[in-house]
Amino acid sequence: MPRLFTGLEIPPDVADELAFQRGGLFGARWIDPEFYHLTLRFIGDVDQRTAEEFFDELDRVRKPAFTATIEGLHAFGGDRPRALVAPARANPALTALQAEHERAARRVGLAPETRKYTPHVTLARLRNMSPEVVADHLSTHALAKPLTFEVDRFILFSSRDSIGGGPYIEEASFDLVSPRPARPTELFAS
Repeated sequence: MPRLFTGLEIPPDVADELAFQRGGLFGARWIDPEFYHLTLRFIGDVDQRTAEEFFDELDRVRKPAFTATIEGLHAFGGDRPRALVAPARANPALTALQAEHERAARRVGLAPETRKYTPHVTLARLRNMSPEVVADHLSTHALAKPLTFEVDRFILFSSRDSIGGGPYIEEASFDLVSPRPARPTELFAS
């Protein structure tokens, strides 16, 4: 059974900038930069038929290309920090693409995602780390500036049964629709 999720790849230059945040948290399990991604919809372990039906649904997605921005550092887990992340700025195009992936998952019979979508890139998995240690790390580490990149496709990934962090395999990529160029005004001159 494949374990699947959809996501956006992080370009190498942005991954390199994010990788500067590695280190300084004893016991953190840092994600290798080549596995950085922005998850759209986690699918999980599914049978082959469901995987193929989900692929077919993704193949019908027609959403425009857009610009994504990653800014800041944050930790998920509150009093029990479990991940160090770089949040992505929510924007209408990203939200619409994620919602389309949610609808595709439901159309093939998958249970609805119960958590609110919070776009982010996971940098490290944390275990048995005090919130004070994580807060200290966050106060001394920060992205120098927002990281912006163009999104012109999304990926269907598979992963091994593990505790996260790769390796991830690109099973298929789906192009987003490029914006139409503006019409030259001389076409309409009289």
